[in-house]
Amino acid sequence: MSCDVIGIGNAIVDVLAQAEDSFLDEHGLTKGAMALINPVQADTLYQQMGAGVEVSGGSVANSCAGLASLGAKAAYIGKVSADQLGEVFAHDIRAAGVDFQTTPGPASGPATARCLILVTPDAQRTLNTYLGACVELGPDDIDSKAITDAQVTYLEGYLWDPPLAKEAMLKAANIAAKAGRKVALSLSDAFCVDRHRAEFVSLVDDHVDILFANETEILSLCEVESFDEAAKAIQGRVDVAVLTRSEKGSVVVTKDVAMAVPAAPVSKLVDTTGAGDLFAAGFLYGYTQSLGMKRSAEIGAIAAAEIISHFGARPEAKLSSLI
Repeated sequence: MSCDVIGIGNAIVDVLAQAEDSFLDEHGLTKGAMALINPVQADTLYQQMGAGVEVSGGSVANSCAGLASLGAKAAYIGKVSADQLGEVFAHDIRAAGVDFQTTPGPASGPATARCLILVTPDAQRTLNTYLGACVELGPDDIDSKAITDAQVTYLEGYLWDPPLAKEAMLKAANIAAKAGRKVALSLSDAFCVDRHRAEFVSLVDDHVDILFANETEILSLCEVESFDEAAKAIQGRVDVAVLTRSEKGSVVVTKDVAMAVPAAPVSKLVDTTGAGDLFAAGFLYGYTQSLGMKRSAEIGAIAAAEIISHFGARPEAKLSSLI
């Protein structure tokens, strides 16, 4: 098997800027959430944001970069345009050590996606995403051999919106299952779950072996009021549900047990962007290296702690040196 994890997601360049709560209120933005915006909204918000830092992002792309930093073999499928930001994204993910072969869309088509991220003083991030070329990802972009050669195919919930991308994800999941490989899914955001709950329930029950969700997302998926109810509701529906709870740590739920794992200490909380992405990277690293559920969650916590100690959702430290 030539790859530990192959990720499929939205290939996005992040633009991060600091902002006060009043700026969010002024623009009608829901703090801590992700909203989809059109090109006009993207241009308007970009003009009114403070000075920004551009870094390649995309939820599962960040996870793949984290996996490579931990020493895993990672590959990624995601659509960019043949434009400047597309070149930036492709360079960055390859430089991180991730195999990225997806053919870019034409420069005359939708531009490479960007996510305008506003970070408030409490380190919460509010995401405003123009999907651009991401919506062009389709079944033809799925490399069957790459899926078959990977231990785990990791799907991004954010990608579920466009019909072609949905077909691509289901194609990949079916190829993986037929080859006896595992399928992982990140619910990505309660916004995604609320929009697609019935379809996500079917996806989880029919295709997913490893589920990643934070507390808000799993409550939404299971339509219950408490975390304990949600953990009980998801138990047995997937092989492993990895439920993150910020500073409360995580709970790993298997058919037989629900195991609580504490968060790793953080010297300075700067920006929570990418915390879930890097937790997933750490967990999948441990999982594919057969390190056990507890150690996998501990590595996830270490990777998440590194990412929230600085701006951006790609590791600054070599994660393999931290574990």
